[in-house]
Amino acid sequence: MQRINAFLKNNADLAIISGKAQQLTACRKLWNAVAPDTLRPYTQAGDLNHKRLTVYASNGAVAAKIKLLLPSLLTELQKRGLEVTSIRVQVQVQSCQRKTEKPVRTLSYFASTELERLAGQLDTDSPLAAILKKLSSRSPRG
Repeated sequence: MQRINAFLKNNADLAIISGKAQQLTACRKLWNAVAPDTLRPYTQAGDLNHKRLTVYASNGAVAAKIKLLLPSLLTELQKRGLEVTSIRVQVQVQSCQRKTEKPVRTLSYFASTELERLAGQLDTDSPLAAILKKLSSRSPRG
């Protein structure tokens, strides 16, 4: 890591880029510390130019909520040491939504055995019997 930092400092162009990256990282950390928990996954701090912080929102509703909270967010950012006098909110729609993971659902042992029993009472060729057997396999017993 020291070699990379030395390389970035020795090259003037890379030093500028490295400084900008550090500034963006600092702004994002501060924004994540002040942004409300409900809005944090849908926002991202952007560039800081002329003491104006750009915040990107994933949709218009989130942008509107941030605009309502601007005075308190601005004050909190200033308390934490960020030299900012205004916040600009832009809507930046993501091209693909984040997929939410489906929770794994299991049946109790009793429910599983009852479904197996019911499937056994049906014809073996019955599509319902096949579905009930598959559903009964969702118990923690395996």
